[in-house]
Amino acid sequence: MFLGLVFALLATSAPSFAQADLAGRVAAYKQRVQLLEDQDAIENLQATYGYYFDKGLWDQAAGLFTRTGSFEYGQRGVYIGPARIQKAMLLFGPQGLAAGHLNTHMMLQPYIVVARDGRTATARWQGMMMLAQPGQNGVWGVGITNADYVKEAGVWKIASLHFFVTAQTDYDLGFTKSALPIEGPSAVFPPDRPPTVQYRSFPGAYIPPFNFDHPVTGKPLKDIAQPGDSVTGRGK
Repeated sequence: MFLGLVFALLATSAPSFAQADLAGRVAAYKQRVQLLEDQDAIENLQATYGYYFDKGLWDQAAGLFTRTGSFEYGQRGVYIGPARIQKAMLLFGPQGLAAGHLNTHMMLQPYIVVARDGRTATARWQGMMMLAQPGQNGVWGVGITNADYVKEAGVWKIASLHFFVTAQTDYDLGFTKSALPIEGPSAVFPPDRPPTVQYRSFPGAYIPPFNFDHPVTGKPLKDIAQPGDSVTGRGK
């Protein structure tokens, strides 16, 4: 009689265990799919920003930021909020590319990390720049973007975007003969905050901190040993 009772309990419990296991697996799959969809949405968001910024559509580019979002380009300082960001972008030229202007910033090698709760994310990009203005020679350049994102009411927005200009050169001379300095804060439209880090571009060798952990060891790579620089005071 005792064995019969045990078998009866096992028979009634097995389906519930199986159902619980199935429900857990389905929930895990749903979360995984959602995180992948979030990653795809963030990549599209950043690509959209790139197309707007490259074509001088400052109104549209600034509209991709959160209400307290920040924008930092090279050593120009930090601008806070879409309205301030839009005006800061006007320092690059008028709304919409005018004749003779080139403002191309390629964004390659994306590394996107979405938080487990699906509310925030980080990403890192790098790519080449091709710049030109009427009456001036063209500029080649390279840079790295570190960005943070926030999902608001189901829509991903840029919370912070920091573009590190790491090298610029004259189009004709090239990097072996020319190294152009990066611009500092504007006196016409000063930033809300000074640059978050003082560095010099090529021939300097500054490495922007990584905003994601090592995918194998899990260790962060933020405090990178940088070459000494007597101008910025680094390495003293």
